Amino acid sequence: MKTIARDDYLQQLIGRKHNGLAKIVTGIRRCGKSYLLFTLFKQHLLDSGVPEDHIIEIALDDRANKGLRDPDVCYQYVKNSIKGNGQ
Repeated sequence: MKTIARDDYLQQLIGRKHNGLAKIVTGIRRCGKSYLLFTLFKQHLLDSGVPEDHIIEIALDDRANKGLRDPDVCYQYVKNSIKGNGQ
């Protein structure tokens, strides 16, 4: 299977990852948003030395994560999932 690198979008995320702001990735259905985040950006983080247990992934379209669609529940989940004091 051939992959699409999406270098421009990946570089935009990388360039802004420490600016303290939330990132919003938008696009039409099936354009590669999840692939960009869950595969390409995650691999960048791992290659940069971020431990895997310091990466929190939540797919809100997954029925198993339906409860996390509530902002208060999601906040608590993320807060409880944070490991250590680093980023």
